[in-house]
Amino acid sequence: MRRRLIRLLPLLVLVVVGGTGAALAAGAAPKAGTATVKTATGKFGTVLVAGNGHTLYRYTPDKKGKSTCTGACLQYWPKLMVKAGTKPTAAGGAESSLLGTIKAGRGMAQVTYAGYPLYLYVADKSAGQINGEGSFKSWYVVNTHGALVKAATKTTSSSTSSSDGGGWG
Repeated sequence: MRRRLIRLLPLLVLVVVGGTGAALAAGAAPKAGTATVKTATGKFGTVLVAGNGHTLYRYTPDKKGKSTCTGACLQYWPKLMVKAGTKPTAAGGAESSLLGTIKAGRGMAQVTYAGYPLYLYVADKSAGQINGEGSFKSWYVVNTHGALVKAATKTTSSSTSSSDGGGWG
């Protein structure tokens, strides 16, 4: 019996881990529609967030107009998507002139800012969380100019706010 359990244990671990990843990805997958990119201010300064207040990220291997996050990467870093032909909208301090899209397949487009693809992170469960910042030295929040933000700002204020009055931080 013990020998059988030892052989099954690695399989059980894989099933649990795989199921958890799929559940995380399913819970955070963005809904297609009219994507709004807005801003929020917190310890990384003023950065881009999705319409629901969830932090947006850039992936450093991406090039302008080209997403390189594929396969398993997308389980944890879902693309900010709109239906193909739909123009994303800017709010708060986000610049509408910097918003665009790139083809994502299946009638969808990925939202870009300053030409670079934007992503969400499944471990950010609520607006204002920044759990993906600096992950694998490849994922960073994005400022209003489209640049990566790799360090917290020097201000020590504990007060944070988003462009729509909600908390972020």
